[in-house]
Amino acid sequence: MAAPTDAPVIAAYYYKIRWGCQDEFIELFRKNHYPILEAQVKSGRLLKFEAYEPRFHGDGRSDWNFVTILTFRNWQAFGDNSGQAELIEKMYPDQEKYKKEERRRFEIVDAHWDVPLKPVKMD
Repeated sequence: MAAPTDAPVIAAYYYKIRWGCQDEFIELFRKNHYPILEAQVKSGRLLKFEAYEPRFHGDGRSDWNFVTILTFRNWQAFGDNSGQAELIEKMYPDQEKYKKEERRRFEIVDAHWDVPLKPVKMD
């Protein structure tokens, strides 16, 4: 059964950060990416943003060590990132510095994958 187009869409964004770079990654994420997500919550594209890391070192599988959960307003909002480039330019006037820091953030990522989640009805 297809999901209603006006229902919220939840997606998990997994990151495997290079050993020893977790704090640097989170600092760069917090500085350069989180404000963009926060602005999208305020604009209504996103309903909710959450970020997690495993509570204990070596807890569970080791294929990720940082995950964000984004709840989009609907499928259209999930697929529509138009306006994001303008938002980034407005929020970060020093584009050279912003791009350098974003390049660094992804240099210390060993793997990254996005997983749109489908609710499973239990009753």
